[in-house]
Formats: sequence, C-alpha cells, structure tokens
Amino acid sequence: MTQTYAYGHWPSPFSADLLTAQNLRISEPQPFGDDIFWLESRPAEKGRNALVQLSADGQRKDVVADSIRTRAHEYGGSSYLVTSTRIFCVVDSDQRIYIFDRATSHFSALSPEGKFRYADFCWDEKHNRLLCVREDHSHVDHNTQPKIEERSEIVAIDLKGNVQVLVSGADFYSNPRLNPAGDKLSYLCWNHPQMPWDGTECYIADVNSAGEIIATQLIAGSKTESIFQPQWSPTGELFLVSDRTNWWNIYRYTNQKTEVVCAVAAEFATPQWVFGMSTYGFLNENEIFCCFSQNGQWQLSLINIATNSWRMIESNFKDISGIFCKNQRAYFLAASATESSALYCFHDNKIEKISQGSNQLFKPEDISQPQAIEFSTSDSETAYGFYYPPQNSYVTPPANTLPPLIVMCHGGPTGATETSLNIKIQFWTSRGFAVLDVNYRGSTGYGRLYRDRLKNNWGITDVIDVCSGANHLIERGLVDKNKVAIRGSSAGGYTVLAALTFSDNFKAGASLYGIGDLEALAKDTHKFESRYLDSLVGEYPAQQAIYRARSPINHIDQLNCPVIFLQGLKDKVVPSNQAEVMVAALTKKGIKNAYVTFAEEGHGFRQADNIKRAIEAELEFYLDVFE
Repeated sequence: MTQTYAYGHWPSPFSADLLTAQNLRISEPQPFGDDIFWLESRPAEKGRNALVQLSADGQRKDVVADSIRTRAHEYGGSSYLVTSTRIFCVVDSDQRIYIFDRATSHFSALSPEGKFRYADFCWDEKHNRLLCVREDHSHVDHNTQPKIEERSEIVAIDLKGNVQVLVSGADFYSNPRLNPAGDKLSYLCWNHPQMPWDGTECYIADVNSAGEIIATQLIAGSKTESIFQPQWSPTGELFLVSDRTNWWNIYRYTNQKTEVVCAVAAEFATPQWVFGMSTYGFLNENEIFCCFSQNGQWQLSLINIATNSWRMIESNFKDISGIFCKNQRAYFLAASATESSALYCFHDNKIEKISQGSNQLFKPEDISQPQAIEFSTSDSETAYGFYYPPQNSYVTPPANTLPPLIVMCHGGPTGATETSLNIKIQFWTSRGFAVLDVNYRGSTGYGRLYRDRLKNNWGITDVIDVCSGANHLIERGLVDKNKVAIRGSSAGGYTVLAALTFSDNFKAGASLYGIGDLEALAKDTHKFESRYLDSLVGEYPAQQAIYRARSPINHIDQLNCPVIFLQGLKDKVVPSNQAEVMVAALTKKGIKNAYVTFAEEGHGFRQADNIKRAIEAELEFYLDVFE
C-alpha cells in the first residue's frame, strides 16, 4: 500500500550506503587462458584498486595486496598486463612496475626507482621484454617559462629492468601494439594543444631482429582527425577508428591506404581520457565484436570483415566498454537501466554474466527510467539530455504539486552522460526529485560537429543548454519552476558556477570541487590538460581577458543564489581557496550556503564515508532551501 509524501521527502530504498556500494567498480577486464582478471575499485578499502582473478572453477581471489593504479596522464588506465607466466602491474604507492610470477606468486619490482609513471603495456614475445608508455618526471620544473613538463615516450623494459627508449619527441603517446609477427609496432601520438579527441596521428614502425625501430610511417590522423584504438587483426592487418567523416567509424589499413569497414552515423569510440580504452575486438579472423553509441546510448554489434556488413546484438545494455576478445570469446563491461555495471562474456551468440560490481538491493519498479529528450536552445540550436521523473513504488505523489528539479552537468567537459543504472540519480528520483541529465553541446555521442560546438564557447553554450533544458521541462509542466537546482563536479562544477553566476534560472546549486577560476586552471594543471582550455576558451595568456570574463570567481557580486560547496582539501586541480572565496562572499551577503570539506580527499571523493557524507549534506541543503 502506498502513502503520500511531499516531494523530496519520500522514504527511499536507495540509501547513501547503497551509493557507495555501487562505487565498487570493475574495470580493465583481461582474459588469459581459462582465467579472467579485472580491477575492482573498493571505496570501503579507502579506494584501493584490487587486482582480481577468477579461475575456471569459479574461485576468485585478490592477486596482490597492493592497490594497482597508474597515474600516467593523471587519469591512468591500462595499469596491468597478464601473460602466460607473469603479470606486470603498476603499484599505486610508488608508481613502479612490478612482476607477479604466476607459478611461484613471487612479487618484485621491475622498473627502476625514480620519478616515472608507466601505462599501456604490450608484451614483446620475440625479444622477451615489456613495451609501454613511460612518463619521465625527472626534470619537471613548473617555475620556468615555459614550464618544463614531463616527457612522454614509448619504452622497452627487459626482465632485468633495463630501459630502452623506442619512440620519443611527441608530447603524448598511447596504444603501443605489436603485430602478430612481432616486426611492426603501431602507436598513437599527439601534441599540444590537441587533445586526443581533437587530433591524433597513427604510425606504423618497422622493428628489426634486434628490437630497434628502423622505419616509421604515418598512416592516418592529423591535427583535425582523431584516431582511436589502433589494433592488429589476427591476420596482421591494422584496424583503427577515425572521425574523418564526422562520425567515429572503424577503418582498416590495407594496400597503403585506410578504408572504412562500415560507414554508419554512429560513434564507435569515446574520448580517450584514460589509457587502454577499447570499443572493439576480433572475435575471430572474420568478425569484429564492437559497441557503438547512437543518440547518446550504447549498443552491441558484430561486423563481418570480409563483407563489410554488420548485424545488431540484442541486449538491454545502456553503457558498454572495456571490450577484450580472446579464444573466440568477447569479454566486456556493461550496465543496463536496471542493473549496475558487470562483466559479461559473449560466446556462440549468447551473453553470460561473469561478475557483478555491486549487489542489487532494490526493485525494478523503484527505478526511474531515462527518457531521451531533444530541446531547442535559447540561441536557436538543439541540445540533448535524459529526463528522469520521480519514481517510488511505495509513494503516491501529492496532488496539485510538481516535483523539484535537479539539473546535472557531466564532467569533462568533453564527455557524455550515461543512461545505465546510476545510484546517484536514483538517490534523487526515489526521494521525489526529477532529474535532467544534460548532454550539452560539446558532449560526445552525436558526431564531431556537435562535439566541436563547445570550442571557444565553454561557459557559454553549456550554460545556455542547462538553462534551456530546465526551461523546457518547466514549459512542459513537469517540474516546479520555483524549485530548480543544478549540480556538477569538476568541469561540471564549472558549468554549475557559471550558470549560477551568469543566469538567474536556478534557485540553488551544488558545486563538487568545481572550477571557479579558469585562469588559475590554465596556469597550473597537469600536462595532459595543460592546453585543453586553448580550444575551449582561447589561447592563454593571449586571451586572458576572456578567461577572466568567464570565471565565476571574478564576478562574485553576481552570485546571488544558495550554493553548497563540497571540497577535498588535498585537491591540486581545484584548490580549496576557490570555494572559500565564494563561500565568504555569499556569507557576507547573507545568502544561504554550506561548505563541506574532506581533509584526506583530492580531486574527487574515493572513500565510502566521505561519499555518503557528501550526498547526505547535499540533500539536507536542498530541502532546507526549498522549504
């Protein structure tokens, strides 16, 4: 039997504890032989990344006690590699590569001590060595003009720890991969100010019998063409994903040219924020198992290489990633609108669940289903998003009232929201809030032209879109126009602060380690993103005036809305003083605000207790403001 409660006060099956349980995330699946490996991020263990092994008999165990995580490019990814006799992995505490002997369980350091970071591994069977990307931080000096940044290079490391530099000279490298014969090396590289989704170059290098690079050829990519995941087929052909025709489609390199495998108005790639991202793999010599995104939602398909034809694989998945094929089986991570992310295997046209990241402790009828919406913006263009109405099987909504709305801004800003089960969204909808998750212009999943609309316009088009999305729902009579909040973290937090400062559409806001000062970010951030703002805002310091004009921290007099700030005190990307200046200004003006800090957290909250405390404080703040 249901009962009636005021919006925002519904008794919810989605507790803050469940929120942290969902954060037990599986990533980087790797099958080898009859065993399957993956990383498992565990908030209850202070964010430790456990390397887990599942054997053929169903036994699972943690391979090592250490947290396995690389901080290369700061965001990491591709932090371990399994071979027949060894596992190579990066230990978070010192960023060195370690070897785990699979026969003896002996665990020892491979890479030398020093200021280095490693990622994106490939085993060179012919020369008995490990290939990877290395970041050399030995000579970094941010006090010089220009800054002396870390050096990126592709290196080979033998089993005695000796390091040989194979490829260097570009600002960034990724995806070093040997062909089946071991005599050709493919890789990606790019240079400032490009980000990998702006423009990358794909090379093939010839490797001689001594393991040396003897010739290199550029085969695809440019400053305006993004290449993603070059990968050798079982027969030795190189495949890759390119956005040269607006859509990230799969190509192969044959007869000294690249040709499209299937031309589709869909995205077979996603922004390369981390190493090792994979959207396709070779199920056998003739078939590619892959995922693609259309209208912001992911799907599965099989591509026949010989005929360049494809067929859909039916599933209810909404988010798909981490594809890894081995022994005619495809392993991948996926989540649906009702189930959180899990590891699956595709074999003989069947999909089998291997392991679940988090336990399911709720009923499907308590889950708010995403509704794809398309809306006109105030500058006469089109933007997209997903609307989640309030949903709770225990509650009858009160008559003659409308729910409060929370507009969500995804991070990046080059990225996209997902429509798979997100406890952070269900936490709100099950309590009687409506949610609009906006894929503002600049988001991926809608082609390169849509993605490029944010160039030179960060703080403008994204703000227009979140405001226009909220107005769209108000005009449809779906939400209470007097109870509209906006929330976001990091880059999404910047959109929040900009929307609150430069518009009057919202009645409250939540900034989770949000960027308030674009100029400070341009001056002091890590190498991977140090020129990111060149395309989003303008070249710095030449366009300093624009940076200052778009920074909310410089227009505190216009911030007249209740805001809650949630901030890690060890955050090096967005220092806490940015939030503190705005808190002080709001307090001086007598405007309701809250400042919740976390002494041991950096840029993003990883510990379970802190994640729980943050969202509970945010809920309390909204209820207080909207009473």
